[in-house]
Amino acid sequence: MNPDLALLQSYPFEKLTRLKSCVTPPSHLEHIALSVGEPKHPTPKIITQALLEHLHALGQYPTTRGLDALRENIAEWLCKRFSIQASDISPHDHILPVSGTREALFSFAQCIVNKQENGVVAMPNPFYQIYEGAALLAGAEPFFINCDESNGYLPNYDAVLENVWKRCQLLYICNPGNPSGAVHSASQLRHLIKLAHRYNFVIAADECYSEIYFKDKIKPTGLLEASASMGNANFARCVVFHSLSKRSNAPGLRSGFVAGDPAIINEYFRYRTYHGCTLPVPTQHASIAAWSDEKHVQLNRELYQQKFSRVIDIVGDSMELKLPDAGFYLWAKTPIADDVLAQKLFAQQNITVLPGQYLSRDTTNGNPGKNHVRMALVASVEECEDAAHRLKEFANAL
Repeated sequence: MNPDLALLQSYPFEKLTRLKSCVTPPSHLEHIALSVGEPKHPTPKIITQALLEHLHALGQYPTTRGLDALRENIAEWLCKRFSIQASDISPHDHILPVSGTREALFSFAQCIVNKQENGVVAMPNPFYQIYEGAALLAGAEPFFINCDESNGYLPNYDAVLENVWKRCQLLYICNPGNPSGAVHSASQLRHLIKLAHRYNFVIAADECYSEIYFKDKIKPTGLLEASASMGNANFARCVVFHSLSKRSNAPGLRSGFVAGDPAIINEYFRYRTYHGCTLPVPTQHASIAAWSDEKHVQLNRELYQQKFSRVIDIVGDSMELKLPDAGFYLWAKTPIADDVLAQKLFAQQNITVLPGQYLSRDTTNGNPGKNHVRMALVASVEECEDAAHRLKEFANAL
């Protein structure tokens, strides 16, 4: 067996299951899961209809590059959403469809990392655990950049020493962030691109939450958008990852794309011809329908806006809650240890939240996930309101 498998830690939800196993929640209260970031809004009919209309194509092997129409559609969406010139994006050279960004974020490190150079893969802390697993199984050392409240819950890149940047081969960023929803500014992204050129590493920008933002907030800037604005020709050293899971409430479709530096995309294409995770042709047609429509995305945002407003209003001053920059998570500070609070909340109110320490790692500067919990407002408005009333009651009794 690959000895690096032993380096993988339990997934956060395995730890959560163990935490909850020794308590019994009140039977008179329906369980409310705020722990898993799985969208519960209905998948738009335009997606399901397109899927059904092309089921006859299940008799075809899909190609690694995917349908021309899909890549052209994605290129058009990128240009409209991120103010990129159409002449700067080639559907053939800059874009690859992928079977969900979880798969792509993992496999990308296997393609990029040079195992012989004692390299580092840097990532935010807290983080999506796929980044860490990808680094370890690629033979690299994960390096965690803390996201503290003092830095607006963004990674403190200035705290990274030069000797770490010199060893860095790949930097994962999550923009907007999971779990905090914090958004990198255009100037911060341009700074990272300059660092990537100076120290010879690749930036992998996980932008899966970029389309869930709020009316009074500016649209999150994308890495390719920042790259174009600074004249970084051909998006050198920049690759972005996008998905239909959150944007279009279609996590089961397993459809996304990677886009950016054509030299990197070409090598990643070569890797993927062996990796074999191609999108079925019906899925590609459903994806074309999704990327072509913005009405359902707007409705999605409005639903999240409504839920955030109601939950924050109901809980009031009982807990430290504030509207994130983007995304569908509340990253709440806790007055007691986060794992203790999560266990008590389940035991008393039959609500499941995710302890922040399960999403982060200990560093010399502490564990930035401790004394926080992540709450995903993915359920219906009514269920989120019910959860808010229970949260208030629980917090006031602490």
